[in-house]
Amino acid sequence: MRQTNSMTEKMKQFSIILVPILVTQLGMFSMTFFDTVMSGKYSSTDLAGVAIGSSLWVPVFTGLSGILLAITPIVAQLIGGNREKEVPFSVVQGIYAGIFLAVLILIIGAFALDPILNGMNIENRVRYIAREYLVALSFGMIPLFIYNVLRSFIDALGMTRVSMVITLLSLPINVFFNYVLIFGEWVFPELGGVGSGYASAITYWIISFIAAWVVHQNRPFAKYYIFRKLHPISFSKWKEIFAIGVPIGLSIFFEVSIFSAVTLFMSNYSTAIIAAHQAAINFASFLYMIPLSISMALTIVVGFEVGAKRIEDAKIYSLMGILTAIGLALAYGVGLMVFKEPVSSIYTDDPEVISLISHFLLYAVFFQLSDAIQAPVQGALRGYKDVNVTFIMALISYWVIGLPFGYILANYTDFGPYGYWIGLTTGLTAGAITLSVRLIQIQRKSRDIADKIS
Repeated sequence: MRQTNSMTEKMKQFSIILVPILVTQLGMFSMTFFDTVMSGKYSSTDLAGVAIGSSLWVPVFTGLSGILLAITPIVAQLIGGNREKEVPFSVVQGIYAGIFLAVLILIIGAFALDPILNGMNIENRVRYIAREYLVALSFGMIPLFIYNVLRSFIDALGMTRVSMVITLLSLPINVFFNYVLIFGEWVFPELGGVGSGYASAITYWIISFIAAWVVHQNRPFAKYYIFRKLHPISFSKWKEIFAIGVPIGLSIFFEVSIFSAVTLFMSNYSTAIIAAHQAAINFASFLYMIPLSISMALTIVVGFEVGAKRIEDAKIYSLMGILTAIGLALAYGVGLMVFKEPVSSIYTDDPEVISLISHFLLYAVFFQLSDAIQAPVQGALRGYKDVNVTFIMALISYWVIGLPFGYILANYTDFGPYGYWIGLTTGLTAGAITLSVRLIQIQRKSRDIADKIS
């Protein structure tokens, strides 16, 4: 990364960082996407089981891995402030923290998984598939968390294309193991939806090893000698990582978990509705990778500019990212309304489920617009290392406003299951408004501090 002096240079640098992140995020999400689609082709029961399993796994993973995103602004500001010698220590401590979080969730999951699933009003076969799918995924949890730290380090250096290449290399492997383990081809057992969990776990190990090799052998990463010294655990560095990362993780958790909570509430409806809801959420989440990628790119460029005390440049990047996300959301929102039925048919051949998916996708159009604002704004705020107020706003927007409102509409009006989706839109809109106000406040505060120093 380098200092930019014109809007053209900023747009070019932002694009160079953003596009690989977007491809990487779409690639990473494609694993869950293929899990869902290929399980749905096996049977609607397997689709429902994977849906329940994913609804429990995704918020836990995204929330805890969100903590590790702290490595990105930490490294970006160290580099922007010419303190590169401190980078290796921070990255290694991030790896230690990632392993700790993975082991912690494995222990908690061993005790909590069965009581949670047994408390849900779902068919026994769906419950079994959900449980075994999560058990299969757990075998890849530790390498996945390590990969997230290494990727945050790679991205913080502005080398986002490297993460993109690693992810693209892993996709054919994931699809291959999905196919042979779900449908039982060649010498592999026929595991149905459970097989997709093992396929993802295998893929997580592969991308972790590839990322570690790249960081160790290739410049500019090799010059930091990340694995050259076995640093002892530093709880003071963990404190810094968690002080920044926990609010980030909680913010992501509060947003993602509201979707999972809705899926769990959907367990009171038929298997067809559960399957349709999950398919629609899956595709909407696929589209969410666009504003999320813009958010991650903003964390890098804003963090770099803030670290170099170029406050006005950080503000310009923030506005650029938000406007880009809104423009893209309008474009694919129109496309989703036009092609909702072809999209629905990707997931299943069941006419009833296709009709339900199409209806859910209409509601998805509206909360995608709110996502296009709140996600980039959160990314910019992380670049400023402003994370504490953000997660409180997220909690209120999603869980105090969005979910209760959706529950009321779903259970006390004629909207039925679609009421939850209206609640999702309401919560995301509230988050977009409050977070935007916070960003404006932080930018003014940063400018005033810079003015006093100068």
